Amino acid sequence: MLKVRVQEDDFDTTTEVAALTHGRTDIGAVATFTGLCRGEGETLSALELEHYPGMAAKQIETAAKAAMERWPIDGMTIIHRHGRIEPGEQIVLVIAASRHRDAAFDGARYVMDFLKTDAPFWKKERRVDGTDAGWVEAKEADDKARERWSNAP
Repeated sequence: MLKVRVQEDDFDTTTEVAALTHGRTDIGAVATFTGLCRGEGETLSALELEHYPGMAAKQIETAAKAAMERWPIDGMTIIHRHGRIEPGEQIVLVIAASRHRDAAFDGARYVMDFLKTDAPFWKKERRVDGTDAGWVEAKEADDKARERWSNAP
């Protein structure tokens, strides 16, 4: 089972895990990752996340399917928000369910690493003083995190 959603509304992790695992006695591990908006030292008032509708969900789905082929993952849910997100609010949720913890952990991390580099999302920072800090640049660390998977078994 694979569910991918790109939405403006917030999400509830407990509800999403329950929906993914309901009635499943074959699942022995669930790994979740929740990305939050940082306040950047109390200078950030909000992030404005834009995305390429349709393409963003498709890219996330491609990464999730690759993870499910690479590891014995029995289900995944990925939710990525767009729109105005304030410090402390949730941005992204990745849930990977498997019979074993290693597959769940690796699958969730794999999806996040690809999502950070391949999914068409753009972040604009809005400062507390009312200024526009511009678009957030891609980070070399995200590229390096993604590269690790090309060398892993």
